[in-house]
Amino acid sequence: MGFDTTEGFALELDRKDGLRPFRERFYVPQGKIYMDGNSLGLLSRDAEATLLNVLREWKELGIGGWLAAEPSWFYLGEELGKLQAPLVGAAPEEVVATSSTTVNLHSLISTFYRPEGRRGKILADELNFPSDIYALQSQLRLRGLDPAADLVLVKSRDGRTLEEEDIVAAMSEEIALALFPSVLYRSGQLLDIERLTREAHARGIIIGFDCSHSVGSVPHQLSAWEVDFAFWCTYKYLNSGPGGIASLYVNRRHFGRQPGLAGWWGYRKDRQFDMRLEFEPAPSAAGWQIGTINILSAAPLYGSLHLFAEAGIDRVRAKSLQLTSYLIYLVDETLAKPPYNFSVGTPREDGRRGGHVAVEHEDAVRICEALRARGVIPDFRPPSVIRLAPVALYNTFHDVWRTVQHLKAIIDRGEHERFHRERDAVS
Repeated sequence: MGFDTTEGFALELDRKDGLRPFRERFYVPQGKIYMDGNSLGLLSRDAEATLLNVLREWKELGIGGWLAAEPSWFYLGEELGKLQAPLVGAAPEEVVATSSTTVNLHSLISTFYRPEGRRGKILADELNFPSDIYALQSQLRLRGLDPAADLVLVKSRDGRTLEEEDIVAAMSEEIALALFPSVLYRSGQLLDIERLTREAHARGIIIGFDCSHSVGSVPHQLSAWEVDFAFWCTYKYLNSGPGGIASLYVNRRHFGRQPGLAGWWGYRKDRQFDMRLEFEPAPSAAGWQIGTINILSAAPLYGSLHLFAEAGIDRVRAKSLQLTSYLIYLVDETLAKPPYNFSVGTPREDGRRGGHVAVEHEDAVRICEALRARGVIPDFRPPSVIRLAPVALYNTFHDVWRTVQHLKAIIDRGEHERFHRERDAVS
């Protein structure tokens, strides 16, 4: 892309950045370079306003807020689903905001995993986020099955990435359901969701995706690709706040299915307060809601999603790719050789990369601590990954340039040697 290593070049990229005004709508920690938006996105003024509005409505309307609030609390999960649908390429009724990420996974697996005869195993991968694997293991145990035998994990060839060919090869006649991440949480690899879905369906396999590391950074076309189900958190790139409400997608061809885990909030809205004992799910993704929506958790997402509607996910993706390409270039040009010895564990092709870059170093734990001491906020993933996520809506190209200069100075001055090798409880 014709990059160079000078500071002036970074500043010139910022001057040409059409998304630059959005940075002013976020609370960027003063004196910090925040590069951890793939773990927890920053608070926007838009999200703050909608949270404060809900607090005002609660104060003024009390229980009347369920219908009189704007938007109505009673329909808030569906409204948030409608706002997210363009980000994932879905119809409005195919997405709903509800519960937490792993609870949504349990709900979806309970619905779609139907072992029958020889076709009884679940296919996943060894690089997936551990919570997903824990959930799959427990779902197997609930059915009296053995995770050691009935959970098939695709192996990585390099410990960083997965090959779609290996995933397809593992789609045997024994597989009933497959689950993969859209973007691998360590390396940032973006899988070919369309291809994997097509190959799974050709073999009679239901397939779903954990899109926690892609929604809000990478546009998807879940409906056009005919993905069966998907789920994601909203506190990373969607900036809904710590532990913010999660979301799920169910392809409309499955709307006639009975949700595996039923709860009253998934009842069809026009009859929910009839209080009948026979469950009648909403004829949409809303049927997969379980408990009453947490309004205070969901409120910031409402403001954040309006910000995304204004920015446009395609523009977000274009800048994200430019930011990560620039970061990879600077690491290669500035930090790859001795005495620095940094490397990049993220695929370099635009179509195979999500929104963060895995910068690898054998002393990554201590270097992360040294970065924090310098006011740069990364995160660490074992065994040797410094994850850096330059987020399109609030990070600048100058942020990226300065972060690389900090990495260089840390090694030049041996600053990382002052820190211990053990990670903190939260890294």
